[in-house]
Amino acid sequence: MVEPTGDPADKSGDTVIALVDDDRNILTTVSIALQSEGFVTRVYSDGETALKALLDNPPDLAVFDIKMPKMDGMELLRKVRAHSELPVIFLTSKDDEADEEAGLELGADDYIAKPFSLRLLTARIRAILRRADAGLPPGSSEAGESQPAATSITRGQLFMDPARHQVTWGGQPVSLTVTEFLILEALAARPGVIKSRNQLMDAAYPDDVFVDDRTVDSHIKRMRRKFRQVDPDFSAIDTLYGAGYSFTDG
Repeated sequence: MVEPTGDPADKSGDTVIALVDDDRNILTTVSIALQSEGFVTRVYSDGETALKALLDNPPDLAVFDIKMPKMDGMELLRKVRAHSELPVIFLTSKDDEADEEAGLELGADDYIAKPFSLRLLTARIRAILRRADAGLPPGSSEAGESQPAATSITRGQLFMDPARHQVTWGGQPVSLTVTEFLILEALAARPGVIKSRNQLMDAAYPDDVFVDDRTVDSHIKRMRRKFRQVDPDFSAIDTLYGAGYSFTDG
């Protein structure tokens, strides 16, 4: 195990990012980069060591490698998800759609393949933390100023409450990641209107963060599966081949 960087007890007000990777060079480089952006980092070189720390003293967000000794990133995420909705980004040398799909299926919030840009990773971390409200109460901003409550959305059997990050279908709860929630919100805000993949990327990934088309497609596939778990006949998200997606509330 690489010793955690920084003392969380001394910086309890700071945002803590946990990094789990068996490559010590990546741990050091990413940790230094995130510290320069004002984050506190805790670093772990294997999944077994990280698991207990993540559950006993949760960070604000974690970045996992997939291929690691003792316990790989997939198994680590599976065990974390049994107890926590901790935001997680996969950072991996594997560039395979099946790995990405498996990671998103387990509940990862994002997926970045090595080699990667530190600016890109930092931007995605900030975006995901903002979507999860970074631990702030509903209706508050990062500066602590009061903000108007977000307007709920009702479309047929769909109900979305952005302030509480809650989604129901026919009264049954559907658990979505923050990325999935923002994609669905963009679609449901204007039923019947086709949203291109670029438009959905803009809705879910602010700050000009680049993602490829298949990432949006993976989120859509995963959302459909989640809704079909509560309603096998769910078909409210339409694919318009070559154009994008739309939401039908009929």
